[in-house]
Amino acid sequence: MKITLIISFLIITFFSISQIEKKNIQSFFGIQIKPILPAKYIGKKNYIFSTNNSDSIQYSSSINQKTGYSFGGTVRAGITKLIAIETGINFYQRNFNLNVDVPDSNISVQNDISFINYDIPINALFYIPLSTNIYMNASLGAALTMKPTRVGVSTKAMGSNEFHHTGIVNNKFGIALNGNMGFEYRIKKIGIFYLGVSAQIPIDPIFNLQTLYKHEGYRSYLYGDVNGSYFAVDLKYFLPIINNKGKQFLEGPMK
Repeated sequence: MKITLIISFLIITFFSISQIEKKNIQSFFGIQIKPILPAKYIGKKNYIFSTNNSDSIQYSSSINQKTGYSFGGTVRAGITKLIAIETGINFYQRNFNLNVDVPDSNISVQNDISFINYDIPINALFYIPLSTNIYMNASLGAALTMKPTRVGVSTKAMGSNEFHHTGIVNNKFGIALNGNMGFEYRIKKIGIFYLGVSAQIPIDPIFNLQTLYKHEGYRSYLYGDVNGSYFAVDLKYFLPIINNKGKQFLEGPMK
């Protein structure tokens, strides 16, 4: 149902744009890259899962979000001189640190895991001109996300102790809320340079972390959802609009 709503929103948006008079309204294509920073203010940065059964070995597993990155292509479709729709497609890699502690056995292990996904954002973008070349802008919207596969990593400790972490993807497609704000500098013959900050909040967890502890035939599982909200520093570059001299199309018999 969520995917159907997003697709319907995309179709309505682009049909609406196509009906608007485009004279003197510009659209741009660009590229973007952004470091992804842990977001403790809009989501959890650290997750701790522990056993609560007194008959089993007591241990805890934690996952800590680290710096990741994203890059992709972006398109701005102008609606008016101060309003645009921004979309594109982006690749994301989120990085996490894993820790397991077994206090009774004095065991503590660490490992790392990375999770990738893609998204197609649709944001309403608003410009605020500060000078001839400098603009402030802000946008708000949603993104259709795609998580292609689960991820996993295994760690061995002293003796026969083994720990297996698996990021389980329950739904390959999801929805996230987007927001960003920044400043851009426009040079007519060179392009647009943008610097800003953004945030994304997935509506559903990006994956469910499963921790398996194995020791001489003993098995114990821990489960917990990881949200994956983040802040990011946005760096974008948009190609300049090049107007060819002369007529763009030759006139034929039909005018």
